[in-house]
Amino acid sequence: MRLKNIFLIAIVAIFGIHYSNAQEGLPIYSDYLTDNYYLIHPSMAGAANCAKVRVTGRQQWFGDDNAPKLVTASINGRIGDSQSGIGGIIYSDQNGFHSQTGVYLTYAHHLMFSRSTTDLNQLSFGLSVGAIQYKLDQSTFFTDGFDPLIMEISPSATNFNVDFGFSYFLYNFYAHATVKNVLENDGVNFNNNPGNLNFNNLRTYLISVGNTFGSYGSEWSFEPSALFLYRDATEEASFDINLKAYKTMDFGKVWGGLSYRRSLDGAEFLDGTGVSSQKFQLITPILGVDVNNFVFAYNYSYQSNDIVFNNGGFHQLTLGYNFNCSKARYSCNCPAIN
Repeated sequence: MRLKNIFLIAIVAIFGIHYSNAQEGLPIYSDYLTDNYYLIHPSMAGAANCAKVRVTGRQQWFGDDNAPKLVTASINGRIGDSQSGIGGIIYSDQNGFHSQTGVYLTYAHHLMFSRSTTDLNQLSFGLSVGAIQYKLDQSTFFTDGFDPLIMEISPSATNFNVDFGFSYFLYNFYAHATVKNVLENDGVNFNNNPGNLNFNNLRTYLISVGNTFGSYGSEWSFEPSALFLYRDATEEASFDINLKAYKTMDFGKVWGGLSYRRSLDGAEFLDGTGVSSQKFQLITPILGVDVNNFVFAYNYSYQSNDIVFNNGGFHQLTLGYNFNCSKARYSCNCPAIN
């Protein structure tokens, strides 16, 4: 009965405000691979045996003015000894003259199906509610004189959205499914598109799966994983294929890996003799270290396409801290939980 009531509350929260506004929301990069799955899956709030603080900074194309950059700060953990977890995310995303600042608050619930705490068999679901302020900086538009079509202000709009998702863990296996930007957005793009194109549907679907291989308690373990992303309105799709390795050390743990992202949709361009197309490809090596309760990670993304805006890559740094940790409860190689 209690579980039924929780599901009813979640359904009402999503569909009861279906006609509200929403924004694009937190960008999806490879930072989730730095022990940061909560950034993209709300069901991970409080899923681990530690409360987690994570701060990330991402900078693209060093040396270019107004290059995209992203800063995030998140915290999540269990509510005491209960089966519920909470979390919060603050982020700032800047891209040229456009920027957005957002705040998310999350509630998650975790159901244990294990016969004991040594066997991991857990189903989780989470709901995030976010408020996002979108800005367009027009302060530099008047360097060449007055333009009557542009107001000398920086217009902004504040919108709300909802993310909802599930996670399932069985020993070394895990799977996540999340719907982001459930709400519609009539705020920034409404009636501003040629041909009456409708971009108020920013709904994005994410599916992640993975498994960790290695004997429990051994020094080495390996974790292949994959993520699939689909944007509903534009029918764009992409996937990540990832491989990480972990090595237990006297001071903690060293880990690293490689991520490959590819779009399933091609973009056409003129190559001098005709029209060619290319699909977005991103290669990201990752390196991290856990020392006591601190986490340090760095990843560098390189776009491996013939036609690119800049040959420079994308640098991202993650700093983290784990606290309120309970003893590792499960006999499994499950770094996101134990």
